[in-house]
Amino acid sequence: MLDLRFIQDHREEVIENIRNRQVDTDIDRVISLYQQRNSLIHDIEELRSRRNENARAMKGKMEPDKRNRLIEEGKQLKESIAEQESVLSSIETELNEAAYTIPNMSHPDAPVGSEEGDNRELRQWGTVPSFNFKPLDHVELGEKHDLIDFDTAARVSGAKFYYLKNEAALLEIALTRYAMDVLVSHGFTPTVTPDIAREDILVGIGFNPRGEESNIYTIEDSDNCLIGTAEITLGGYHAGTMLESGRLPIRMAGLSHCFRREAGAAGKYSRGLYRVHQFTKVEMFVYCMPEESARIHEELLSIEEEIFQGLEVPYRVVDTCTGDLGGPAYRKYDLEAWMPGRDESGNWGEITSTSNTTDYQARRLGVRYKDADGNKGYVHMLNGTAIAVSRAIIAILENFQQADGSIRIPSKLVPYTGFDVIGKSGS
Repeated sequence: MLDLRFIQDHREEVIENIRNRQVDTDIDRVISLYQQRNSLIHDIEELRSRRNENARAMKGKMEPDKRNRLIEEGKQLKESIAEQESVLSSIETELNEAAYTIPNMSHPDAPVGSEEGDNRELRQWGTVPSFNFKPLDHVELGEKHDLIDFDTAARVSGAKFYYLKNEAALLEIALTRYAMDVLVSHGFTPTVTPDIAREDILVGIGFNPRGEESNIYTIEDSDNCLIGTAEITLGGYHAGTMLESGRLPIRMAGLSHCFRREAGAAGKYSRGLYRVHQFTKVEMFVYCMPEESARIHEELLSIEEEIFQGLEVPYRVVDTCTGDLGGPAYRKYDLEAWMPGRDESGNWGEITSTSNTTDYQARRLGVRYKDADGNKGYVHMLNGTAIAVSRAIIAILENFQQADGSIRIPSKLVPYTGFDVIGKSGS
């Protein structure tokens, strides 16, 4: 969350940011609760000071009547402190709940807007394929080569689940190992994370685990949830800890399954593997000093580009608009791959994103640093998709299909897959 004093002292800036983010929240309630909390803390400190004076007075010799008066005064002070602390606890709970609805500030260069069309294209890489035949989409290619089975998955698990079969199953394994190898070469610690996290960790990261609009699967009769991304488990790894600045930056690469309800998701762009309830992902996560986060954010973007340049997938980089940033992000870049099966003549589809959340998540999770001089503060936390396997498979199947019906495998992946083509002429 934002620093509460910052919210109070920069009210107009925060209101403008809330407006740009298209968020409905009550900043004045947050400020009012913050002031009530501060007043209560002051009152409690005064009561404790009086109680300490009372305790010191009790140590001396005195008349019984005076001692009895001091004893009674001490009891009243103890009761008053307990009552005020109870009120303070209630106010702090309300304050945190209200403050969590205020999004992070936005980078000054983030385009102001409310929808995907307001994102700013920064650059493109690669050549959009031109076919001398009518290309198939990944669903059709999956059926043709017996790679993806949506129908059986629907009977077994429900809609928007799938089986990967044959070369597609090996392709998933190859993509995850390829991405991990790239990340390890950049100093990331490979990690396989739990697929379950506690609700307080999800809330700290910025996910809403409950309610109709939640994208999270909750586990009945527990405070646990299935994770929607390894950002949750990697961000929770150092929750409530003080990190020595000499250890920073900490770079972690997390492999996990991701589970998403996709509440309200529908339409032609949800077809096939693009928007599903479960997929495998390799996630980058970094804890760093505040002055490093802007540079590291660019580094995460360059790694995403390296991965997809290695896969020969044409893509574009977009600077995400304020209304599409998500609450925790200060700035977010997306990579959008060219997907020939999207629309009648192809279109761009998101394959990765990377966000700098500054100290927003760190404040909620209590992740701090201490430098060599003993100065303390909140770390900055960043995340980025290395590979979201289901969408990477879409890009590979659709971009590298050939006139004879086969699908070429990018050369970087061949050592991992053990084959360089899926299907042969007439298959």
